[in-house]
Amino acid sequence: MQFSSLLGHTRELLLQIRSSGKPADSLIDSFFRSRKYLGSHDRRFIAETTYGTLRHFRVCEALAQSAIGDSVTVLSEEERAVFTLMTYHVRKAGNPLPETADLVPLFQAEKQRELVEGFLSRLPEAKVSISDPAGRFAIEHSLPDWLAKKLIGEFGLEGAGNLCASLNTQAPLNLRVNALKTNVAECMNQLKKEGLETHQTPHSPVGLTVPKRLNIFRLQAFRDGWFEVQDEGSQLVGVLLDPKPAWKVLDACAGAGGKTLHLAAIMKNRGEIVAADVHDVRLRELRKRAARAGASNVRMMLTDEVMSRDSFNNFFDIVFLDVPCSGTGTLRRNPGLKWTLKELDIPELKEKQIHIMESHRHFVKPGGLMFYATCSLLKDENEDVVNEFLERHHDFSPVDISGYARRTDLENFVSNGAFRLFPHVHGTDGFF
Repeated sequence: MQFSSLLGHTRELLLQIRSSGKPADSLIDSFFRSRKYLGSHDRRFIAETTYGTLRHFRVCEALAQSAIGDSVTVLSEEERAVFTLMTYHVRKAGNPLPETADLVPLFQAEKQRELVEGFLSRLPEAKVSISDPAGRFAIEHSLPDWLAKKLIGEFGLEGAGNLCASLNTQAPLNLRVNALKTNVAECMNQLKKEGLETHQTPHSPVGLTVPKRLNIFRLQAFRDGWFEVQDEGSQLVGVLLDPKPAWKVLDACAGAGGKTLHLAAIMKNRGEIVAADVHDVRLRELRKRAARAGASNVRMMLTDEVMSRDSFNNFFDIVFLDVPCSGTGTLRRNPGLKWTLKELDIPELKEKQIHIMESHRHFVKPGGLMFYATCSLLKDENEDVVNEFLERHHDFSPVDISGYARRTDLENFVSNGAFRLFPHVHGTDGFF
């Protein structure tokens, strides 16, 4: 496919993601499914350029505007998107400048050939000059202003800079070996036979990293339930929980069950896990995944069913609340989230999180644990939620998580009484 056509497809996809508010990965999958004519090379270019531009959108947009000059005001949104994509392609991805003729077909008027030539000549040296430190930080790290200020306030300028630099990198592909069916060494050997080299993750005892990107869902090892795709940080949450085989566990926000299935493996298919969610479609997906994984101690229930079950009062050893959150710890995987998440979403999420804690507290048996987790980096959704809940409910008290972390060799991840993971420190998604 010609470069101008590839870039035109990428522009269409980028604008669709920017305007829809839906997750980028699902929109990219849908985009490719409806365009069967795209070859593997074309798909790779479109996907990598789209994700890369989403990660670096603000700085690429600003550099593009600097290189275009005053003419930017007469360009359409589609034309500005082409310049932003080309800025990523050259300045961030390190590709050579294209020929003017490769870009002109994407513009409405032939007279814009001169504009394209000027842009390409100025792009290598284009700069963004902003005197305000916070504003410069937001553009350099391609964040909305409100999120940049919040991260600087919580982590300091240097710490936030290191964190945000890591959030703009591509996350590794991690697998969790399913201990119900195999072990790490056996799974690695099987994957190698199927042409996939892997190596063990540094922190999770059941984690593998896949250096080479390919369709792992076609592998026999996947069809046999030997592994699940799961970030190493998400795996460590299950390792930290370390539920005992005889325990009763409520996974109250189970979703499609990535952590649920890990808990089932840790419990060796004994005890009982009630996996609940408000969306039946997610539980149907979990049911399929559990069957493939051989997880027989998991019962799926809609949240309304759980809430109406009197027999669950004071019943569970652990109530695990992996609550809906901003997802700021997963921006490496979901770069489009930066542009759909709004500042006003945070207090709304906080209210929802406190409500979930409130409505599930009576399921914890005396001496049991309520385990609160998010994939957010923000204090508003983490310490503030827990502290507000504890202020309201004196029958609950914070547990020193250091003991649990020490028992599972995770004590280095504990700070200020909480278990925390950061992309720039641990190489995982961000978790609290």
